[in-house]
Amino acid sequence: MLASRWAPGAHTGWALAGLALASVAGIAWQLQQPQLWPLVWDQALTGGALAGLAALWCWPAFRRGTAGGLLAAACLAALALGSTGWRAHDRLAERLPAALEGQDVLVTGSISSLPQRGPSGLRFQFDVEGATLQGRPVALPSRLALGWYNGFADELPLDDPRADLRGGQRWQLPLRLKRPHGSANPGGFDSELWWFDQGIGATGYVRVVARGPAAQLLQRQAAHPLLRLRQAIRDAIERQVPDARAAGVLAALVVGDQAAIDRDDWLLFRQTGIAHLVAISGVHVTMFAWLAAAGVAALWRRSRRAMRACPAPLAARLGGVLLAAAYALLAGWGVPSQRTVVMLAAAALLRHAGAGWPWLLVLLLAGVAVTALDPWALLQAGFWLSFVAVGLLMLSEPVHGKRAAPRPQAGDGRWAQLRASLSDAVRSHGQAQLVATLGLAPLSLVFFQQLSVVGLLANLGAIPLVTLLITPLALAGVLVPVVWQGAAALVQAGVWLLGGLQHWPGAVWVAAAAPAWAVACGLAAAVLGVLPVPWRLRLLGVPLALPLLAPVVPRPAEGRFELLAADVGQGTAVLLRTRAHLLVYDTGPQYARDSDAGQRVLLPLLQHRGERRIDRLVLSHRDSDHVGGAASLMAALPVGDLFHSLEDGHPLLAGAVAARRCLAGDQWQWDGVRFTVLHPTAEDNSAQRKPNDVSCVLRVADAAGHSVLLTGDIEAPQEAALLARHGAAVLASTVLLVPHHGSKTSSSPAFLAAVQPSWAVVQAGYRSRFGHPAPPIVARYAEGGLPVVRTDRCGAWQWDGVQAVCQRTARRRYWHDDPGEAAQ
Repeated sequence: MLASRWAPGAHTGWALAGLALASVAGIAWQLQQPQLWPLVWDQALTGGALAGLAALWCWPAFRRGTAGGLLAAACLAALALGSTGWRAHDRLAERLPAALEGQDVLVTGSISSLPQRGPSGLRFQFDVEGATLQGRPVALPSRLALGWYNGFADELPLDDPRADLRGGQRWQLPLRLKRPHGSANPGGFDSELWWFDQGIGATGYVRVVARGPAAQLLQRQAAHPLLRLRQAIRDAIERQVPDARAAGVLAALVVGDQAAIDRDDWLLFRQTGIAHLVAISGVHVTMFAWLAAAGVAALWRRSRRAMRACPAPLAARLGGVLLAAAYALLAGWGVPSQRTVVMLAAAALLRHAGAGWPWLLVLLLAGVAVTALDPWALLQAGFWLSFVAVGLLMLSEPVHGKRAAPRPQAGDGRWAQLRASLSDAVRSHGQAQLVATLGLAPLSLVFFQQLSVVGLLANLGAIPLVTLLITPLALAGVLVPVVWQGAAALVQAGVWLLGGLQHWPGAVWVAAAAPAWAVACGLAAAVLGVLPVPWRLRLLGVPLALPLLAPVVPRPAEGRFELLAADVGQGTAVLLRTRAHLLVYDTGPQYARDSDAGQRVLLPLLQHRGERRIDRLVLSHRDSDHVGGAASLMAALPVGDLFHSLEDGHPLLAGAVAARRCLAGDQWQWDGVRFTVLHPTAEDNSAQRKPNDVSCVLRVADAAGHSVLLTGDIEAPQEAALLARHGAAVLASTVLLVPHHGSKTSSSPAFLAAVQPSWAVVQAGYRSRFGHPAPPIVARYAEGGLPVVRTDRCGAWQWDGVQAVCQRTARRRYWHDDPGEAAQ
């Protein structure tokens, strides 16, 4: 290797480690770019780095000593930086042109993923072969993420061929597309990064309408033979196992179809700390490699010709690696599988070559290989959880060596040997699980802001159950399908047992997002806890871990408040926090029958902010884009009370939360901040009015003179009534939540003249099908000199009375869509 040419002997390992870290550092630097550098810069950087490495290889004078090593490291870092930027340019060039957004295009291509069925329809990826717009050819991205949904109001389904849709088929589909654009909230999932990493250039849905082109299946077996095999196995599991939840877990274990696992089951697995077991993890791939190697060795020894051609141990190692790679490919080739296959291959080759490299060096080189294939894997939680777990087990290995039981002797008898082996396996398993649970706890808090307190106990039972029983049976079912029924029974038993642990008091520890220094202390505590050092030194990890376990969360001063308008798409959801109280105004939309803003946006956001309770939930009116997430929110967090304008008998009023109607004149004070309900009146509530007319209007004012007016979906008549009843002096506010998302029916000139906000916030979806905010309304605000903030462009908007922050600006990365200049 190049390292050995200038750092021979004992220094080779250190040189290789330095080069590996330099390569990863170059990628990490590139991933922090808000905007890509010009393409010519990345090309020049890549070319210059390759030229430098070639010079080091060809001229010995350049590669000698420390200077040569540093120059090589700099070249590798530059190569990683430039080549990643070059690849990023290529991917961004694949994005859908803005001119084609919202157009009806007819596209031919193949299904390139396992279709995911849900209550609202199908979701799948589609590789494009060709497309036309009104009969004219158009260029589209090579890969799309699509939905084929049920019951669009503007569609008239002519037939429903969705039941026939399978991976690898060739279809002609009428589509409506848009650029990849997800919500942007503090602590939220970065869906735009996920689409970018997957090579998705556009998202959209199948749109079959009257007098329009139909969806046509052109060829059943057209492409992606491996995907077709995975599809056939998943279909066979679903036919053999009637319990959809158990079938989903088996499909995840065999073909890596993690989306087949029920949402409630994912919550159960995360809260009990065993989610890594139902994904295709390194444990599964390693176990498969070990079994495959044993099988290859047994078969190899039966052939004298094979033994003469290649020794059985070498054949077993190589066969185990190749078969493990095949299993990893069948299971979707995720980051844990990539890391494990690379490590197994490196270990096999190094052992064959007689090299005794440290395992940490092998792990580091595996990380370089994985990031070379997929640089954006560095931003995935699974990448770090996977590599850190293995690294911690390596660091703690001397502890296992000290405590290892004496090996059984040949004369001890078969049963004695079996008992000793089982005892040793149980001891090793328990120690390894303790190391992994303690060591990964800080990363769990960093990435997910939660830690399973029962995770150690759950894993002690779940690891042998899943690894030694369920997974082998699930794989054996590929050959003998009836075996899947036994595996499903074990899955059901395991889920039942985990359900009991999930409901233990304090089963999950939730903490707010911690600052960088607290994260560093927590990671140091984890390493200290598993190192083979005296216990008095390990105990130093306890105070180091406290800032991560219970970070100090900044709160507004007495008499002040802070506001966050969440990015929930087409809907309203506002968090208003005082010194010791939290008010949530509306909960955003329901996206689908199994998905809503409460579960997808607000709960992660509240968890990120360290919120454990909602003191008051205000539901302005019954429209689904305002109350769609309320049920999820009320089920997950304690709610002090509920203010609402819902009709009697509404399902959200059936819970145990104390509820009362919004009524003009109601007011209260929290921590020196005054809250006043301005609408509706008792007369409004008693009359038969449409939901928008009785929206709760809430004004909040602090001791410093800052105020916010939250308006729901009131329209011009209600605006006029508010002005007549309260006057401009009461309505004047620093921040206005623009009525009805900027609809033409609201934001009357007299109302805006009375409020005169310094900030006007529109919560609307990207390319809203309702056209919000309406261009005439945007123009009206501009004519009045009133700055407009749009969450579809800004992401979540935060304001503390002094500073306003757009999430898309604060956390901007080059893969994020830029739908327009965010209002500041």
